[in-house]
Order: sequence, then structure tokens, then C-alpha cells
Amino acid sequence: MKIFLFFIVSSILLFSNETKLEYGKKIYYKTCVSCHGEKGISNPQMRLVVNPRNLSKTILNKEQAVKIIANGAHFYGAHADIMPSFKSVYDKKEIEAVAEYIVKTFRPNQEKRIYQLLEQSQKLNFSEKEMLEIGEKIYKKKCSLCHGKQGEGDGTFVKASKKNKDMIYPYNLQRTLLSEEQIFLYAKYGGKFWGTYKNDMPSWKKKYSDVELKSVAKYVSKKIVKIDR
Repeated sequence: MKIFLFFIVSSILLFSNETKLEYGKKIYYKTCVSCHGEKGISNPQMRLVVNPRNLSKTILNKEQAVKIIANGAHFYGAHADIMPSFKSVYDKKEIEAVAEYIVKTFRPNQEKRIYQLLEQSQKLNFSEKEMLEIGEKIYKKKCSLCHGKQGEGDGTFVKASKKNKDMIYPYNLQRTLLSEEQIFLYAKYGGKFWGTYKNDMPSWKKKYSDVELKSVAKYVSKKIVKIDR
């Protein structure tokens, strides 16, 4: 009897999961495919202020994807409002379904990939206080040029890019969804590695050690980010 019940429950769960993926796929093809493409890769010929991300590379996890889809990228620090909010179009279950489809279709091994990159990085050998001091110095010297002193994405390089008509759009780090570990990986490998179509956010791995970049990530996470992630 127990075996029979287990089989029934397992079948229901499997069916529900398949239905959720299919439901998410329908929403994706109805709404998302025009920008992100059938394979999660935007058309490079698109002429938008900021082209859509390559969803097969994005660092965001499923929970973060749900928030971005619901509230839009601008709500979480993007200065270019190309990724809009869909919470007035789809309900919570629908948004979760499309996020599930994106994660399982375009980047099924993303968590493993991120775990491996973190495992390969240098181990910390400083206290949190020391790391915050190191991170603050590097942030103010380098990162603030784009992201601004308070992390609002209004640094001197942004103003210069307006004059040169080569606009850059640094994120408002006060509103970033990224965790401390994700900020470290983003700084180490750069934006293009994680799916941006331009290389405005460069890789810093040749200039700074893992410990230095982890210190910057800790400083940003502890001293600049203001939203509840």
C-alpha cells in the first residue's frame, strides 16, 4: 500500500513539474522570445540602448530571476529600463513558471558552475574588518569611477561617456540583487562572461587577487547595498 501511494505521489509531482515547464515555455514564447530569442541569446543586431542578456550565461538564480521578471531590471539597479516589470501582466505562479523554464532550459548546470568557480578561488586570510578596509580603498579608487562614490551608478566615467556619446550604464549597486559571492564572481570575470552583450563591466582578475576582489564584494554588500535581498 505504501509503495502504491509513493508511486501515485511521485507521478503527480512529476506531472506537475512537467506542466509547470510547459506553462513557462508558453509564456516565454509569447512574451520573452522577441528579445531573448529561442535559445536565450538576444539578436546582436537589435538596436536597443542595452541589448537583452544572454540567459544561458546570466549569474542570476531562479529566485532572483523571479524578482527581475516581476519588478523589472530598473527596480534592481539597471539604469536602462529595457527589461520591464511584468507583475501587472502575469501573476506569481506564471512568473515562477517562466523563471523555471529559463533556468532549466538555458542554464541547467549554472549552480554547479558557480560552485566550482567559488571553490577554485583563493581562500580568505583576513578578518572582516581588514577586508572592508581593503575593499573600500579599491572601490573608491576604481569602482567609484563608474558606479559612483555611493554606488548609485553616477561616477565620473558615466558623465564623460555622455559627452563622448558612448554611453555606459553602470548599475546602481545600492539596489543590486547579487549576493556577496555573486558580486565577487561578477567583478572577477566581468559582465560579458555573465551574459551582457557589451564589456562595460570588465574582468578585474588580472589586476586584483581573489582576496582583494572578495574584499570589494564584501564592502559593496555590507556598506553600499540598501535593499533586502
